[in-house]
Amino acid sequence: MSFSVTEPSSRTKWFAGILVIGYALITIAPLLWLIATGFKSPADSIAYPPKVLFQPTLEGYVNLFTDRTRATAAMLEAAGEPQTWYDRIARDQGTVISGPSRYGERFLNSIIIGFGSTALCMVLGTAAAYAFSRFRVPLKDDLLFFILSTRMMPPIAVAIPIFLMFRQLGLNDTHLGMILLYTAVNLSLSVWLLKGFIDEIPIEYEEAALIDGYTRFQAFWKVVLPQAATGIASTAIFCLIFAWNEYAFAVLLTSGTAQTAPPFIPTIIGVGGKDWPAVAAGATIFLVPVMVFTILLRKHLLRGITFGAVRK
Repeated sequence: MSFSVTEPSSRTKWFAGILVIGYALITIAPLLWLIATGFKSPADSIAYPPKVLFQPTLEGYVNLFTDRTRATAAMLEAAGEPQTWYDRIARDQGTVISGPSRYGERFLNSIIIGFGSTALCMVLGTAAAYAFSRFRVPLKDDLLFFILSTRMMPPIAVAIPIFLMFRQLGLNDTHLGMILLYTAVNLSLSVWLLKGFIDEIPIEYEEAALIDGYTRFQAFWKVVLPQAATGIASTAIFCLIFAWNEYAFAVLLTSGTAQTAPPFIPTIIGVGGKDWPAVAAGATIFLVPVMVFTILLRKHLLRGITFGAVRK
């Protein structure tokens, strides 16, 4: 019997397939449970033993996007018939909708701060990485180590100095302050990752462009950036995930105007206590932008992770 060095046997393929499927099921089970909880009633969400089969309802999503107040039977009768389907759901709970909740504002803040800091980090990180890769920078190794060292320290360790600094500069609870903060935290990661990608791009491409009459900036814009697109895309995903999920700084430095969704979702309280379906609904919606962003760039992410692993 002969065995191939490169081609695995059928038994190995079956074993690997079972491992991958098992790992995928274990990984996705909490996510599926979270999504299902968003469609449960408050009673079903805390039932013991946990309910796998239940009557789906949009009560959690209605509670997420609205503020409600308890109403007596006389108040409900005076309010008349419900005008919309979500009014009807609120009436079934013995409440009336008093207005929209602030989840939409918090979700929009997450989009502005998360994508804003990611875009700024990509601009600064790409420029710095290109400079370190192509130019003779004095004390380059020391500077690169200093940039990397900022990533070694847990960001929350400097939370108090940052809070005092932001208060003096008037950046507390502002979109600009959070964008600058998340950019500063992510910049070291983006510089190191992007430098590795730019190092893999042959410098001869730029030299040929310079000979053809391009300026240095034109060569960078038209030659280097298209070649580094995979690295920029994969780095952007990592930076966005950090900015999108960050909790500690958001709790400390924001409270109203610029508060993001992560510190807001755990505070969602229903008329009878913690509203777990609304919390699950908010967390499910919060997952969507990053998931879509990652799916759109998945090809770049896969190529970016393996870029430079195989040389011809």
